[in-house]
Amino acid sequence: MSTELTLTNARIVLEDDIVHGAVVIRDGLIAEISDTPTVAGEDIGGDYLLPGLVELHTDHLEAHYSPRPGVRWNTTAAIQAHDAQVASSGITTVFDCLRMGSDADGGFEKGEMRAMADALAEAGREDRLRADHLIHLRCEVSTDNVLDHFEEFENDPQVRLVSLMDHAPGQRQFQTMEQYTLYYKTKRGMTDEAFAEFCRRQQDLSARYAKRHRDAIAAHCAARGIAVASHDDATLDHVEEAIGYGIRLAEFPTSVEAARASHGAGMSVLMGAPNIVRGKSHSGNIAARDLATMGVLDVLSSDYVPLSLIQAPFILSDENEAISLPKAIAMVSATPARTVGLDDRGRIAVGLRADLVRVRRPDGVPVVRSVWRQGTRVA
Repeated sequence: MSTELTLTNARIVLEDDIVHGAVVIRDGLIAEISDTPTVAGEDIGGDYLLPGLVELHTDHLEAHYSPRPGVRWNTTAAIQAHDAQVASSGITTVFDCLRMGSDADGGFEKGEMRAMADALAEAGREDRLRADHLIHLRCEVSTDNVLDHFEEFENDPQVRLVSLMDHAPGQRQFQTMEQYTLYYKTKRGMTDEAFAEFCRRQQDLSARYAKRHRDAIAAHCAARGIAVASHDDATLDHVEEAIGYGIRLAEFPTSVEAARASHGAGMSVLMGAPNIVRGKSHSGNIAARDLATMGVLDVLSSDYVPLSLIQAPFILSDENEAISLPKAIAMVSATPARTVGLDDRGRIAVGLRADLVRVRRPDGVPVVRSVWRQGTRVA
């Protein structure tokens, strides 16, 4: 039986314009868009109607699964708590990051992330989820066991994005030792000798394994048509390497030089929405607002604060005359969707999925009032 819903008296944020009108949803798809309000339908009181947000990189599920060091929460309960928070933030498609590779720095044992993925799939089948969940494998290529973890996902259709990461000290995110020392030595209370040995071990692992594992994982993804992301690129050599791997997404470049080069090579440059909200990087690297001003910021990710994904576009639009609200919203909807090949969502356009978010923005932080996924209200 056909179902139909009309949302009227809405400020509809299209990809390049805002119109005051109505949207007709039929059988889970956007059927009509009008630039004038209709008499019939659900009156949303002049609020914004946005496309559902598309989140490509969030570690938030890990935080629910392991809320304290050494603590493991029930997987289904962790998934539902995470899902409720992302959906209420306007995120209708979320790529849940699962870490591949563990070492003395920590991480998860082989099988843990496979169990999490299985629980995600089961939660979907049981209609427990509000958002559409896909998988992003965060592959720590400098670990000796990353391929062992990765092989558990080699044929998993939920995997739609893979990032190649190396957090060894002295390069990429940790080009200087100040932040690395804070992350590892200070927080863990290491002695100078223990910290020096820890750094040597991480650097040795990177030298031994990083390129070999990058090559193997990138080749597998190319064969399966999975989008691949670079991570924390800092130099032109890093960007050239990414081009060679067919990278589509440059996550969190740590220098203006790398961001410019990545954008110029046709990659989507991703930065954290918390970086926009705070006005700076938590790890002391470049400010996302600076990249936006330069015109080389393409995608925002909530990273570790789900609500930041709806807050950051409004901040960008408020503070940068060159960035309209539709352009800013595209950074959290249309562009991330296109980057990973999801052409059925991310925009309010006839024929696409009716993934929609009603937002009131009286002043300051926007308020998510309703969320629809494929025409069904989920929040």
